[in-house]
Amino acid sequence: MNIDLQARELAGWLVDAALPLWWKKGFDSESGGFVETIDMKSEPTRANRRSRVQPRQVYCFAEAGRRGWGGDWRTVAEGGLAYFDRVYRQPSGFYGALADAGGQIIDPSFDLYNQAFALLAFAYLAEVLPERKAEMIGRSDDLRRKLEAHCKHPLAGFEEDNPPRLPLGSNPHMHLFEACLASEEVEGFDRVAWTNLADEIAHLAMERFIDAESGALREFFDHDWVPFPGEKGRIVEPGHQFEWAWLLLRWAERRGNAEAIGKARRLFEIGEAYGICPERGVAVMTLLDDFSVADPVARLWPQTEWLKAAIRFAALTDGEERQRYLASASRATAALQRFLETPVRGLWRDKQKADGSFIDEPAPASSFYHILCAIYETEDCLKRV
Repeated sequence: MNIDLQARELAGWLVDAALPLWWKKGFDSESGGFVETIDMKSEPTRANRRSRVQPRQVYCFAEAGRRGWGGDWRTVAEGGLAYFDRVYRQPSGFYGALADAGGQIIDPSFDLYNQAFALLAFAYLAEVLPERKAEMIGRSDDLRRKLEAHCKHPLAGFEEDNPPRLPLGSNPHMHLFEACLASEEVEGFDRVAWTNLADEIAHLAMERFIDAESGALREFFDHDWVPFPGEKGRIVEPGHQFEWAWLLLRWAERRGNAEAIGKARRLFEIGEAYGICPERGVAVMTLLDDFSVADPVARLWPQTEWLKAAIRFAALTDGEERQRYLASASRATAALQRFLETPVRGLWRDKQKADGSFIDEPAPASSFYHILCAIYETEDCLKRV
């Protein structure tokens, strides 16, 4: 199918079905927070709520509002942030990890991953809520400084916590990198600070996260940023090859950095060559560093990252190379659309087993951030193409 037609189908699904459904059923108007999951009958569940879901959903509705969605995005975006603050914010100024459906904190522990999404939400809210921009600037600066004081790594990047614990992870840095790229673009934010941190993470990724010989990006590291011992240090996730490729391309385009484009191209090649199941046409969950498949389950989110990277490469290339990336983007879209075939339009499946069947479970709200970003990225890059 033509990628332009696929993109229009996805955009229609988002505007007509997903945004209205997750606005109506995905926001708990009694508590003011976002639910963790919605079942396949389109009813919210009473599952415990991970803190990361709140700023991710805030991002979704803020960005939908910025792009002209006609629904009441403001109420849920602001309500979600207020709930995030009220339920998860700790005396330290950081956000805890998990609460029950009634809004009682269960796990107040620190996770860099969750703080990164708070920063992303602040950046997007600053763009759509002019009357709260000064507040978001202050909150963004404050949280960044707290992170640097709490867990800055002596070499580069960040520890997992203070006191340090192992393994160190590339994944929290990926989302912090994304927050940096968003923050440095917002007028009034501390551009120098965010640009410097983005550059630090980009170089950490290129020099430590990405293996110098194979070009693959690893997940787990020892304290000096060498691969963690044993099988854990060998893990390579196709979805993260694509997601880092997309982020490095965005950074490289702003900085004029050819090395990053080369690294991103290799990440994409690895994800596409070894991470796509030839029978099912979907990106699988996990490889090892010899590119053998360690986990053949396919989750929804790697399909969105495949799409984002492919369409961004298409926008930055031309001729036969562009056509190759457009064809890959079309395959990625087809993979994603399989996960969106649900009894109620606007929901999604999360996991496809090796036999091609989907696990029957509620749709996780956390996936919306991936899907919405992929749809908007596709629209933007196709305009450039």
